[in-house]
Amino acid sequence: MNNTIYVDAAMNDHQRRNGLYDGQLYVYTPRPSSLAFTEFAREMITAGFQCADPTLAQYDMPVEDFVKIFAPMKPAFIHHPETKKLIQAMVSDLGCDMDNTYLDVPRLRAVTSDSYLTSGVGYAHHLHRDTWYSAPMCQINWWLPIFPMSSESSMAFHPKYWDQAVENGSADFNYYEWNKTSRANAAQHIKADTRPQPKSLEPMELDPQVRIVTEPGGSILFSAAQMHSTVPNTSGRTRFSIDFRTVNLSDLRSGKAAPNVDSRPIGTSLRDFLRGTDLTPIPDDVIALYDNAPVEEGVLVYRPD
Repeated sequence: MNNTIYVDAAMNDHQRRNGLYDGQLYVYTPRPSSLAFTEFAREMITAGFQCADPTLAQYDMPVEDFVKIFAPMKPAFIHHPETKKLIQAMVSDLGCDMDNTYLDVPRLRAVTSDSYLTSGVGYAHHLHRDTWYSAPMCQINWWLPIFPMSSESSMAFHPKYWDQAVENGSADFNYYEWNKTSRANAAQHIKADTRPQPKSLEPMELDPQVRIVTEPGGSILFSAAQMHSTVPNTSGRTRFSIDFRTVNLSDLRSGKAAPNVDSRPIGTSLRDFLRGTDLTPIPDDVIALYDNAPVEEGVLVYRPD
């Protein structure tokens, strides 16, 4: 079990990736590049909800109206040309070799308070590893809050399970089928989320758990193999955040990664990643090392309308 937390670590990206693959967590306090990223998202959210404090918007409208506003905002943020520039600037600022680093698109998330919305576009994630969802074992997750947050609206990491296998449904999760049937209809799930997702098939313990609270524009980096969950939000405010993922091409080629203790999904998300410099995809020969399911009726890369 490893739950070391490094804050503003004075190390290069190679050293940091080694630590991440060993289960360590890295926190960076706000810096100009990350603040520019969260400020852009804050302006988009504020304009969309047309109120001074979007973290309280849930109290002024039915949940269906909240979904109607936030659902189109998510792809608008992902595909805005400014978003690509901001994510590239931030990843470069934190020491990544952009020729060797590949990025997926940043996601805009909302976790509302007191079970106002827990499905679809406001899905509250159960205990899981991202590797259950076809993420490569060398994937690094980046997470940033957009507005002030608290422990009651945070994520939780569950370090007990870093090297402890859990019986789970990842072997039944097909990433290409997920792209085809489940990603586009998230906004339809308001009262309950019935999309097939890999979950634990045995009882799990929430404690010990690690919660990290950072200011808006601060960032948390962790391995896709980390067991983590969404804390039930009881803060009284909606938590808005950005998350995205990176992979290192050299690590993909060499197989350097976090240990795989229990992930067995079908397919790979690697086609979602683009090189930090020129946004070209990962070479086919590298993807072939990880693709265990030639596509038949599924969709290799999800592209929203």
